[in-house]
Amino acid sequence: MTTLYRDRSSTFEPVLLPKRQRRIPGLDDKILSLYAKGMSLSDIQIQIQELYGAEVSESLISNITDSVIEDVKIWQNRPLESVYPIVFFDCFVVKVRQDKRIINKSVYVALGIDRLGIKDVLGLWMSENEGAKFWLGNLTELKNRGMQDILIACTDNLSGMSEAIAGVYPKTEHQLCIVHQIRNSLQYVSYKDRKSLSSDLKPIYTSVTEEEALMALETFSNKWDKHYPQIAKSWYANWNNLMVFLQYPNAIRRVIYTTNIIESVNSQFRRVTKNKRVFPNDIAVFKTLYLTINYMTKKWTMPIHNWSEAIAHFLIKFEKRIQ
Repeated sequence: MTTLYRDRSSTFEPVLLPKRQRRIPGLDDKILSLYAKGMSLSDIQIQIQELYGAEVSESLISNITDSVIEDVKIWQNRPLESVYPIVFFDCFVVKVRQDKRIINKSVYVALGIDRLGIKDVLGLWMSENEGAKFWLGNLTELKNRGMQDILIACTDNLSGMSEAIAGVYPKTEHQLCIVHQIRNSLQYVSYKDRKSLSSDLKPIYTSVTEEEALMALETFSNKWDKHYPQIAKSWYANWNNLMVFLQYPNAIRRVIYTTNIIESVNSQFRRVTKNKRVFPNDIAVFKTLYLTINYMTKKWTMPIHNWSEAIAHFLIKFEKRIQ
């Protein structure tokens, strides 16, 4: 038989939900953390039930996540530093519900390395298409937020990017990602030729000087043009932007010639967005990515590898622009 007691003096203190409180302490933070990891509203509802034994409606969870929308707007318009030695640009694709259809949209990311060598996500943009006008708008936005100069911009061969950089940041050196160039070169190569062709590409981007790299490309062209003429042609067409990194010491070339740094960031974004499958709208995408960025940047407290040598070189080469 169960015995019931009256607490006339109100000495009873609930453990899970304190008196006169309608919500479990820390619940909002827990929900935002789960949302940042890519969990859907229904998944969060189940998780809260398992953790606290409490019923939480999907509408409440949605309202809690909506509370960061103003923070997203503030973050998107926050002031930036005047100079970033390196800024990486890349993109990934998400599925968004729009006009009763599910469509693919590209999310474009700008990741800056500041003068201390610390990473920071500078901006996010969404679009179904890209081009010079699109990038001109994005770069102008960064400039209006205070970023007056970029020493080196590292990108994939994004449509219209070179023209936009030249228009907004005419002094910026534009380095195309060597890794993407290699991937594009191998895209239509037969499996039996791939290993040999990859080996013949390597002397181009591991050369000590541009002259040596050009000789390696000519050797490659003489050997492979008969079967794959478009590969050498692409390297020649993008040569000036592909070889920017050769101006720098070996220790920092890997930082400059590949977008691996931003791809590692995008891989975290992809893990989160993959869990969501389909976003109801663009705002939901930005909410999720903003919370993910908050989670990631807490760990970004140390300079990137070899930064001391890189900044020493930049201070000499760009002395009037980086002070």
